[in-house]
Amino acid sequence: MSWPLLLCLTLALLAGCNEMGSQPRYDNAEPSALFADGKVLQAPPEGTVAQDQPQRDRALSNRPAMSAALLKRGQERYAINCVPCHDAAGDGHGTVPARGFPQPPSFHEQRLVEAPSRYFVDVITHGHGVMYSYADRVEPADRWAIAAYIRALQTSRNASAAQLSTIDREALGGDRGG
Repeated sequence: MSWPLLLCLTLALLAGCNEMGSQPRYDNAEPSALFADGKVLQAPPEGTVAQDQPQRDRALSNRPAMSAALLKRGQERYAINCVPCHDAAGDGHGTVPARGFPQPPSFHEQRLVEAPSRYFVDVITHGHGVMYSYADRVEPADRWAIAAYIRALQTSRNASAAQLSTIDREALGGDRGG
């Protein structure tokens, strides 16, 4: 067999192998006769668990140890997810309530100062009042980091300069004492 004939035969065979490229398919919101409810998108079967769910549950149930890295991560995540409503200081005067949405409570209210850190993690996870759940936006470990940062905001509100190190007092503009 000559090579031109072999080449033509090979090309003819390959041309018939494109069945995957032209398969019928459904778009996400398209109706379908494949399922009894007529929807393409189906809920997962009862009892389905995501592969990473046990790790996520462990991270949510185990409070991490306080550290500078945890506070830094909490500050970063707070700035991304919380500042629009709660503002940078945690007073609840963010840009979202300034545009007419309900104002969230200040983290400096006595009831929230006295609330356990788990409360903030639960609110991030499940929502509360008009705040919806951020479970799909904030990883479980980051919820703890945000709760730690909220604690830092609460503590800083009533801290005196005397509690700071000499270096930090000097950075504020001199040794101010109490």
